[in-house]
Amino acid sequence: MSHRPASKRLIISAGVSIAACLLPILAAQAHNVKTSGDVAALFHIEPDHNPKAGQASRAWFALTKKGGELIPLEKCDCKLEVHQEPHQEGSEPLLKPPLKAISTEQYQGVPGAEIIFPKAGIYELELSGTAKDGQSFQPFELSYNVTVQSGEAAQPSIVPSPLAQAPTATETASATRWLVPGVAIAALLGVVVWLTKRK
Repeated sequence: MSHRPASKRLIISAGVSIAACLLPILAAQAHNVKTSGDVAALFHIEPDHNPKAGQASRAWFALTKKGGELIPLEKCDCKLEVHQEPHQEGSEPLLKPPLKAISTEQYQGVPGAEIIFPKAGIYELELSGTAKDGQSFQPFELSYNVTVQSGEAAQPSIVPSPLAQAPTATETASATRWLVPGVAIAALLGVVVWLTKRK
């Protein structure tokens, strides 16, 4: 009987530790955060950080100043360059997609761009910017590596009625992105609770 309380504590500790380790990993899969000077940027590329060659992908950057205040594109003289890896420092970029203000998730007016990667491989996205007023934040330069999978350009097709359309792969993947990890965590916590209530 004296073994059960210690084993219950051990099981609870293990369950909490596993959950605590999984949550940051799962969050990191969806977004990538970097800092430069007093600016931080949360980077995301759709669909689900899994762009395909020849198909449009939307990249966006939620910029914040120290203290967490959002920096909208209207306050930043920003530019985005895309290089195929490996590349020499100072070489001409493969693409210079124009940035536009977009609203996504909880972020309003953040810099974003549509990018069509020409072929599969590794690319570096370089985002740089200065404050339009010259003082609200320091100049910054951030780079992100993106792995592009092989794919084909979308072929023109007859579009069925919106009522008859099935969800796209992007919509389905986005909606179910957290399903498997969520179920795993819920099952783990369920086992922990069950074991603690056992006599």
